[in-house]
Amino acid sequence: MSIFRVFFAIFFPPLSVIDKGCGSFVIIFLLTLCGWIPGVIGALVILNNPKN
Repeated sequence: MSIFRVFFAIFFPPLSVIDKGCGSFVIIFLLTLCGWIPGVIGALVILNNPKN
């Protein structure tokens, strides 16, 4: 996970996971609409997943 991705995960959570697929983008977008912190946490979890 690069510094650039961490920056996007903190300030623009949906943009940080846009290349992980449509499902991830939609989930993070909905979490961000519910609150900024859940969106950031979800984005960091998806980006830190070693399987992708």
